[in-house]
Amino acid sequence: MMMTISLDAYSRQVYTEQDACTALYVDPKLDISKLDLSEVEHFNRANELLYAGYAMLKLAGTPNCSPEEYHKQNQTHWNMPGEYAEFDISEWCLAQCDTQDQLQRVGQELLMFQDRGLIDMLKFLRYMVAIMRENSIVWGVGRGSSVASYVLYLIGVHKIDSLYFDLDVEDFLR
Repeated sequence: MMMTISLDAYSRQVYTEQDACTALYVDPKLDISKLDLSEVEHFNRANELLYAGYAMLKLAGTPNCSPEEYHKQNQTHWNMPGEYAEFDISEWCLAQCDTQDQLQRVGQELLMFQDRGLIDMLKFLRYMVAIMRENSIVWGVGRGSSVASYVLYLIGVHKIDSLYFDLDVEDFLR
């Protein structure tokens, strides 16, 4: 059984009725009230007629802002524990440095992340790496432009020392 999930203008996943049925076949305990469905009337009517007891579903409303503003708002809400949300990632990154070159690079990158409003993303990435380590989840060595970031290397997102390989951070944060 294969589901084809489409995205709306806000990049939210929208499931068809068939997709929801497929998901229920795979996991009968799935709380489909958490899914955004393209058509909820059929499900709600069947739920009523069959006394199935599922929660009634609502159509995902259209946000009252542009897709760009919607994404900007969502980028300020990182789902992580308070200890990570309140963590001073800048101080931590600077404390990981042993040389003047490392300090300069980290300082430069942190300013770039700050200018783009991405400091909370760094905190979340530190949380994500910690969860992967705690659960023995394997992730890649690193690929693409992210390996140009020494800060991401320090956090553990990838294993490529961009200072050693003389990678320009401008290749990552353009």
